[in-house]
Amino acid sequence: MAGWFRRLLHRPKRSSAERSSAASSSPSSSSAESSGSSPSTSLVRSIHLSSVLAPDISASSSARWAKSYDICICHSEVDLELVEELVSYLEGQPEGFRCFLQLRDATPGSAMMTELCDAVQNSHCWVMLITPGFLQDPWCKYQMHQALAEAPMANGRTIPVLKGVDRKDYPRELRNLYYISMVLKENSFRQIRDTVVRYLQELCRSSPSSTE
Repeated sequence: MAGWFRRLLHRPKRSSAERSSAASSSPSSSSAESSGSSPSTSLVRSIHLSSVLAPDISASSSARWAKSYDICICHSEVDLELVEELVSYLEGQPEGFRCFLQLRDATPGSAMMTELCDAVQNSHCWVMLITPGFLQDPWCKYQMHQALAEAPMANGRTIPVLKGVDRKDYPRELRNLYYISMVLKENSFRQIRDTVVRYLQELCRSSPSSTE
């Protein structure tokens, strides 16, 4: 027993080089080394992780399918050509957005007031294309008020888009909301698409079915 204890006390200590070599092969050191990776690598990893965690808005169980449309486009008749371009762009995206376009999707013979109300209630987001024509169209204002009544706090659902309108003419009812200024059409279309995607992702994330 005494001999064993004496040998333990006189066991040669490992050199610092040996200690560092052993440490580099341990699992804890391996994780520490990866945590000390370059900022760019860490950023790429965090971006990849966030994209993995983003809910799938196309999943059949997604809260997205609780409504008939993803987007209702509120516009005046004089802006129909631009709106058709926007709808074509959105419906051609990988997400396959479902857009309500009044001229195309309204039920023939139905009352206009009923159709406008139903379009708002059955859509997740509402794009308000605010142009001089919009400001002169009482039906556009009616639909805008319906959207604000449906979601007073907005939360990304009401998306004002200004084109050819001075800031001073921006509807007073929307002045608590940020708007998209349509200077470059392609950029504006992309901003609208990104805003809708963010809203739908948040909707799916907060939906009870997404946590099951």
